Amino acid sequence: MASEGPRPLVAGNWKMNGSVAMLKEPRLLAAMLKDVKLKADVMVCPPAILVRRVKSVLKGSKIKVGGQDCHWAASGAHTGDISAEMLKEAGCTAVIVGHSERRTNHGETDEIVNKKARAVQKAGLKAIICIGETLEERKSGKTLEVVTRQLKGSLPEGSTASDTVIAYEPVWAIGTGLTPTTAEVAEVHALIRKELSGLMGQDGAGVRILYGGSVKPSNAEELMSQPNVNGALVGGASLKAADFLGIIKVYA
Repeated sequence: MASEGPRPLVAGNWKMNGSVAMLKEPRLLAAMLKDVKLKADVMVCPPAILVRRVKSVLKGSKIKVGGQDCHWAASGAHTGDISAEMLKEAGCTAVIVGHSERRTNHGETDEIVNKKARAVQKAGLKAIICIGETLEERKSGKTLEVVTRQLKGSLPEGSTASDTVIAYEPVWAIGTGLTPTTAEVAEVHALIRKELSGLMGQDGAGVRILYGGSVKPSNAEELMSQPNVNGALVGGASLKAADFLGIIKVYA
């Protein structure tokens, strides 16, 4: 049984994976979910070049499509970048910003993430803002400090529960097969909820807080049942319909 709170969201982040041949997976997932009564929203976030194709495959289904990143500008001389408006036009309803891989590989700061999240919200989409500590920060006892700093720095002023999702992803758990204990997850999510209430007032109680980091069918039920865990941001397990379904069915 998943924890109570805002309607959960299970979002699959394909990262730099996917091809036309792989479109059979979201098609299969949609078919498997057709007659399932879910108590959660479901989303897949493919590479930008596949957004329109995935959107077409999922037409008529209950699965939404999101983007993985965007520039903070609506348009301009930014070769190779894509705007939130472009993703919206392609069929996205949300965009992931501030993923640890963007922060690490592209040097994105909280300020940059904040600007991107604001651009997503301005385009009328939901910003899925990622925060999380490294293994060194965890071992140094700085987890709560890092999460608080990233949240405050990355969350645009004026954010609401309708245009914002927070994803807590401990960097050391992403793609490693390692996960924090349920007590550690509950502690961080409780802190995030408290900080959101301080930053957003009553609206902070309605923001969905996702857990991400080696979520798979075998541990989804335990993780999703923790207080203030309102769904998951899933990486590798979202690439195969059967695996992703095993996580989604926590909310069936």
